[in-house]
Amino acid sequence: MDIVQFLNGTEGKNIIEGISAQTGINTHETSSVIQSAGPALLGLLKNNASNPQGAMGLIRALKEHDGSVLDNIVGFLQGDASKDGNAILGHIMGDKRNEIQTAISKDSGVSLASVQKILPLLAPIIMGFLGKQSKNNNVSTGGGLGDLLGGMLGGGQQRSGKVLGDILGGVLGGGNSGKKSGDGLLGGLKDMLGGKK
Repeated sequence: MDIVQFLNGTEGKNIIEGISAQTGINTHETSSVIQSAGPALLGLLKNNASNPQGAMGLIRALKEHDGSVLDNIVGFLQGDASKDGNAILGHIMGDKRNEIQTAISKDSGVSLASVQKILPLLAPIIMGFLGKQSKNNNVSTGGGLGDLLGGMLGGGQQRSGKVLGDILGGVLGGGNSGKKSGDGLLGGLKDMLGGKK
């Protein structure tokens, strides 16, 4: 199952309603942020997994995010979900967090303050989704993880590529040009998701 199917399915509806109830942000705005941010978070995870050290670190992290969160999304959101979420966001976004959140705000048409409330609740769920798929596919190597992430994005390639291009283009290009890939955490992300593979 790819990220777009997941977010448009029953679990996606539960996520939207749960996060909306927890944050007090209406379901329309919550949905807009999630539709933009879900593929972006998976894309960032794929970028992290593009080198051996990052891939193995993510495989280890997925042992704690095995998908059980998806069995009781509402219950999870009523707990201290944002603490884990902020740790995840800090790891995969690094020092680009503010820029990425601002870009998601512009892409979704939702205020930055609302985006900052939603993302920490969404991040552990996206990790759980990845963990469940990883477990179901017996992924244990960096190459296997990269292939899995590609498939999870690939089924919704057009939407995923558009979101990531729109959201991260400025960051990848250093802020002025959205057509050049940058270095570091976000480097090569637009190319990876733009149809090369």
